Amino acid sequence: MSEIEVPNLFAPEGGWRVRILDLSGGAEDNVVEDIPGFPTLMQANEFARRYVRDSIERCRAPGASPASVIDLWRTFGEDAHAVDAGDDTWRSEAELFTFAERRASREERNWRALDPRGDLAAAANDDDAAPDDLDFDDIDDDEDEDYA
Repeated sequence: MSEIEVPNLFAPEGGWRVRILDLSGGAEDNVVEDIPGFPTLMQANEFARRYVRDSIERCRAPGASPASVIDLWRTFGEDAHAVDAGDDTWRSEAELFTFAERRASREERNWRALDPRGDLAAAANDDDAAPDDLDFDDIDDDEDEDYA
């Protein structure tokens, strides 16, 4: 009987960590921080996905083509991925073009809802709570009613 490899979705001691990378090169080795404490790999991956999605939206210039959005993100944005998850980690390259093609909803950008640091992260990022670059006219309000 052969063994079936099942990915370990449960957290290592201390929880899964997500690494935030500064693509502008402003941090040593581009690492801004490691965020510990995710109870499952699914949560760590979704946090990283939403974090990148938010970063792409912050880099989006009005009227920019998807290729321009990607170029701006690669120059000024932040990337994120779960640490030590091997092939099971979410990687931005898998969805980068899709993200650049379509603006994100508020929920798709809401990495704070998954942040294991809880209220401390929200307080530290209070200036980011309502980003100036978010064009509320482009968001489908029906989809985001309970987030407002």
